[in-house]
Amino acid sequence: MSIFDLIISSEIVAYWELKTQDRAPYLGEELWPAQQKMGLKLEWLKGSSGLPIVLRPSAYDAAAIPRPRIGFEKLSAHMPFFKESKYINEELRQQLNMVIEGGNQALIDMIVTQIFNDEMELLEGAAAQRERMRMMALTTGVISIEGNGQAYDYDYGMPEDHKVNATKAWSDPTADILEDIRTGIQKIEDDTGVTVERAVTSSKVIGYMRKNNEIKGTLNVLSGGVGYISDTKIIGYLADELGIQVVVNDKQYKDETKTTQRYVADDVFVLFPSGNLGNTWFGMTPEQSDLMSSNVANVTITDVGVAVTTIEKADPVQVETKVTQICLPDFPTADQVYIVDVLGA
Repeated sequence: MSIFDLIISSEIVAYWELKTQDRAPYLGEELWPAQQKMGLKLEWLKGSSGLPIVLRPSAYDAAAIPRPRIGFEKLSAHMPFFKESKYINEELRQQLNMVIEGGNQALIDMIVTQIFNDEMELLEGAAAQRERMRMMALTTGVISIEGNGQAYDYDYGMPEDHKVNATKAWSDPTADILEDIRTGIQKIEDDTGVTVERAVTSSKVIGYMRKNNEIKGTLNVLSGGVGYISDTKIIGYLADELGIQVVVNDKQYKDETKTTQRYVADDVFVLFPSGNLGNTWFGMTPEQSDLMSSNVANVTITDVGVAVTTIEKADPVQVETKVTQICLPDFPTADQVYIVDVLGA
């Protein structure tokens, strides 16, 4: 037995899938389910949803009048490539060699688990990158990524009048928060015929609502607007009053510079319809298309299109674990999203 027998891609993937099977999904995983396609080019039709146009009347025995396919815009983009690797450090490798020599299975398992936990960072990072792209698209209408000498920018063509400032900063207790939200709901219905039923925001914005005179006065009417209001009560009130289910998303990640960022910025309130907003598309990485059938490396696919590759190194004796993905969300429903900057004008 050697490190080459223990640190292989199939075992790493099995560990990852076991570790994450009970993990609550990211919001973007629900809104943009994953699919895989051949090639690097991603194409989709935007603006296909809208108000129905009545069918025109016709005389009997007359040929049908062709209806043009209006309202569609074909968008395309090349999907970005993400790749990073890890090596087992010298100290861990020596420890592993010693316990393998001693034959103590409990110690072998302990060190291998330590190695696997370290390599989970790569798979967690791949998942975080996908979620960052989806939440960027949802909360800004664009994706902008820069790092390692690469820059990717994708504009989903969200209408500018669907990205607005609050009429008054929501941090002001006198702001008409409910009317700002009603305006967004009505705007999407007028423009697309779609009914908004969901929203995402931060706990900071819910805090503004807690201090809002109108909301506070309604929820604490019996006490004259005095008393604590829980997040659950506010979310329930928005569901009853406006018919929207609000998700509070305060999850964070670290970007390429190790700076902590939020998936959903502190001061936005985003309205969108129920159901899927698009798909998270994976292309085939070189590892999946070229190395899976070779003897050069060990490749296992997880999360639909993420390739985990382990490669034996002879000098120094080492195992490299590489995680790669080619992916990008499409956004055919971009016209049906309404973004409020709650800081106001």
